[in-house]
Amino acid sequence: MKKLLFLLIISGISACGGSNEVEIGNKTTMIVESVYDAGTVMKGEVIDAEFKVKNTGNYPLVIAEVQGSCSCTVAEKPTEPIQPGGEGVIKAKVNTDKTSGSMISKSVRIVANTEPSVTEVIIRAKVKRK
Repeated sequence: MKKLLFLLIISGISACGGSNEVEIGNKTTMIVESVYDAGTVMKGEVIDAEFKVKNTGNYPLVIAEVQGSCSCTVAEKPTEPIQPGGEGVIKAKVNTDKTSGSMISKSVRIVANTEPSVTEVIIRAKVKRK
């Protein structure tokens, strides 16, 4: 189902025409910060993490999906393709009230038109109890 959604998104973008046209099957490359270290936070605090993404390839970068590893992690992706040489930001929030343990490591899965198509980034923090 997710692959079908990805193809529909790509098809919709490619149908728009213009110089920003995206064609199905065009793979590109990206650089993304792989770890966000939030340092020490208090239990109940929300961690706001940002991951800078740069398109280092020759085709527009389409981020189809971003998904947190659990219900305490919610992520947002850029809504528009990132043009070659361009940059975007993936935002993620971790609600530490819903976490257990003093050291947390939460992942965000990024699905894009890259090879490999799935990239994982990590949010780390030390959680202090009140």
